[in-house]
Amino acid sequence: MKHRKPLIAAVILFVLIVAGAGVWWYQQHQDDTLTLYGNVDIRTVNMSFRVGGRLEELNVDEGDKISAGETLGMLDKKPYSIALAQAKANEDAAQAKYDLVMAGYRSEEIAQAAAAVKQAQAAAQYATRYYQRQQALWQQRVNSADDLANARSASIQAQANLKAAEDKLSQYKAGNRPQEIAEAKASLEQAQAALAQAQLDLNDTVLTAPSDGTLLTRAVEPGTMLSAGSTVLTLSLTRPVWVRAYVDEKNLGQAVPGRNVLIYIDGRPGNPWKGKIGFVSPTAEFTPKTVETPDLRTDLVYRLRIIVTHPDDTLRQGMPVTIRFEGEQ
Repeated sequence: MKHRKPLIAAVILFVLIVAGAGVWWYQQHQDDTLTLYGNVDIRTVNMSFRVGGRLEELNVDEGDKISAGETLGMLDKKPYSIALAQAKANEDAAQAKYDLVMAGYRSEEIAQAAAAVKQAQAAAQYATRYYQRQQALWQQRVNSADDLANARSASIQAQANLKAAEDKLSQYKAGNRPQEIAEAKASLEQAQAALAQAQLDLNDTVLTAPSDGTLLTRAVEPGTMLSAGSTVLTLSLTRPVWVRAYVDEKNLGQAVPGRNVLIYIDGRPGNPWKGKIGFVSPTAEFTPKTVETPDLRTDLVYRLRIIVTHPDDTLRQGMPVTIRFEGEQ
């Protein structure tokens, strides 16, 4: 009996050691595994026309799968087609005026100006000689003072006409002034900008999908008068798939960008998706009410964005998910 007591004590000690080691291993295993809860992130695009007008047609309905670049709807194009034609005509007129200014005066116009100078020269010479004769007659007291004054005025007028004709010929030979050329160029650029805007407005009467997704909301129907920017359709984006989750400060060290995680849903608990942490918020916030965790909801947490590596249609927008961190980082 005395020999059994040490043996029993040894067995009890062995059991305690094994139990302690088991508890230690379990705690270590638990510390290595972190479980978070979140939702598939809902990302939507409110689509609208950049111009206003009457909605002519919508090609999609709620629930439809949408592809990037797909035509979704169209406004009545007629008002914008008319505006484009008018802008094109204005641009043509401005271009013609600019070309005319740059080309300068035609040779026929320069020849006419030169002929006008010769005619003015002849008239000035005749008026000068006539005035000189009237001065000689005035010295002989043959004519009146009025005749002399009229001859003098005619001579002055003829000289002025000659100066004007010469200036006009110089202008024709030199071409248009730099200020006139700059004005014509500015008018042309303004017309070109108005034409580009009219073309853009016409293009904006067609609404196309910015990316792949699922149509959530069809807010209006054909025939509705829309103002620019009014929401017509709401698109839920399907790629990439993100999961929004939250981690407390105690476990923040495990949630580092680039770490791989497993993502579970209730419908397929044994077949998780692989994901990777893409973003960790630098600021803390109160736990949102939509997050189901065992901790108090007033705890401060940090938001995570987890990118699903190979998503499929099983993951729906807003679906609750469970995220597990397993193994080393």
